[in-house]
Amino acid sequence: MTNILAIIPARSGSKSVKDKNIRPINGKPMLAYSIEHALNSNKINRVIVSTDSEEYANLASKYGAEVPFLRPAEISGDLSLDIEVFQHALAYLKKEEAYVPDIVVQLRPTYPIRNIQDIDQMIDLILADDEIDSVRCIAAAKEIAYKMWRKNDDDTLTPLLTDIEEAYNMPRQQLPKIFYQNACIDVIRTSVITEKKSMSGQKIKGYEIEHNFDIDTEDEFLKAEQYLRLMEGNNRFVFDIDGVIAEFREDLDYRFATPNKKMINIINQLYDAGNKIILFTARGYVTKQDWREVTAKQMVDWGLKYHELLFGKPNADYYVDDKMIHMKDLYSFFY
Repeated sequence: MTNILAIIPARSGSKSVKDKNIRPINGKPMLAYSIEHALNSNKINRVIVSTDSEEYANLASKYGAEVPFLRPAEISGDLSLDIEVFQHALAYLKKEEAYVPDIVVQLRPTYPIRNIQDIDQMIDLILADDEIDSVRCIAAAKEIAYKMWRKNDDDTLTPLLTDIEEAYNMPRQQLPKIFYQNACIDVIRTSVITEKKSMSGQKIKGYEIEHNFDIDTEDEFLKAEQYLRLMEGNNRFVFDIDGVIAEFREDLDYRFATPNKKMINIINQLYDAGNKIILFTARGYVTKQDWREVTAKQMVDWGLKYHELLFGKPNADYYVDDKMIHMKDLYSFFY
């Protein structure tokens, strides 16, 4: 059997969000989510929390993780490195238990939202190729690194990337896609940490994910909490059709409406999570035509999952509601 150990580093204290690692988020300490992710993995067979706090240790144990030691204060500060934390944990386990895992998975407690399948698929990647030292989660960068600069002491500029001559003068569409490491999941061979003294090694494979819920600010905390509430089910969502599910048509000829595929994907995820989806449309309010058959067929053809389709919503320039979520907010949760 391949020994795969998850280590969740959860030191006490935080300057950005106080005690964020154990702060309740949607009814549970944030640390509990990463423990549950590890325990629900089909590949991980041991879960340890490395913390310097008795309070954190007790919470971690309550949610099913092992806490075989308390991390020394000298490697629990703001500037402590991951490599120090992992070397300490692995050295302790080898000395006290003669336990040496083959693979180590780092799950930072600041990520309460993960797809457990991503963990298992990243582990499969490293198990399938002996030459890979580690696998890291990455996401497409929104900012263009080829158009970034270093500012020198004399206020002159030096381009950050120089592998393409004058890339900063090129159209963005012609520039290579750039990714950043988002710290959601790291999978590393134990030997890379203990022998190469590195958290990555030389041959690093990237695993791309879309979501990024790393919490470092109060706003990020609130956003993650709202997403968790949306996805726990038992909510009722009412969606307009035109301008939300379908692209708006100025001529009101809804036969030729086209789907908003991004929003349809979001609604289907909300449906699958156990939420009730109601469509409420003003189609026919102005034209005085019956658009039920056309609309129902479009929803089927577009693959939209829903529970009810209602007509009779008044046509208006603005809708005001005390529980409203803007389309931009939904996009930010899912894309």
